[in-house]
Amino acid sequence: MSAKKILCIVGDFVEDYEVMVPFQMLLMVGHECDCVCPDKRAGDSVATAIHDFEGHQTYTEKPGHNFRLNATFDDVSAAFYDALLLPGGRAPEYLRLNERVLELVREFDRAQKPIAAICHGPQILAAAGVLRGRACSCYPAVSPEVIAQNANYVPASEGFDNAHVEGNLVTAPAWPAHPAWMREFLQLLGTRFEL
Repeated sequence: MSAKKILCIVGDFVEDYEVMVPFQMLLMVGHECDCVCPDKRAGDSVATAIHDFEGHQTYTEKPGHNFRLNATFDDVSAAFYDALLLPGGRAPEYLRLNERVLELVREFDRAQKPIAAICHGPQILAAAGVLRGRACSCYPAVSPEVIAQNANYVPASEGFDNAHVEGNLVTAPAWPAHPAWMREFLQLLGTRFEL
C-alpha cells in the first residue's frame, strides 16, 4: 500500500470524535493527515465539542478536547493532497462562509479525489456547490441544505451507522458510522488489508 496524504479542514467546535478518531485511524494504517483551520497555524489548537445522543429531540453538546493542528491553512493546496476529510460539529456552519475552504472543496471534487464528509460536514459540500444531482448522507438537520442543492438525501439508519458512496464522495450521518464511513473512505483511497 502506498501512503496517501489527506487534508482535514477543521474549526473551533469541530465534533471531537469526528476529527480525533478518523485522524488516528488514518495514521494507524500508514497515511499522512494534515489538519488545518483558517486563520490558525501548525501548533495552534481548535476546541472540540462532544455531541451525544441521549434521548432528547436533538444531540447534546459537551466540551471536548483541544485538538492540535499539524499544518497551516494558508500553506495548503489541493494539488499536494490525495483526499479531503470534512468532520462535523458546529465548525462547518461557519467554515462554509470561507471562500478559500469552498474553493479547496471544488478543487478536490474537480480532480475526482476522494472526499469524506460526516454529520454537519456536508454543509460545506452544499455551500461549495458540489452536490447537485448526487446522493449524500448527513445529520438529518442538514438534509434541507442537501436537498436545496438538488441532491438526494440518504437518511440515517436507526443506529446512525450507515455510510453512502457516490463517486468520489463518501458521506455519513454521525460518528456512530465511523466503521462504515472509514472503511469506504479507505477503499476510495485504495488502501488494502490482508487479514
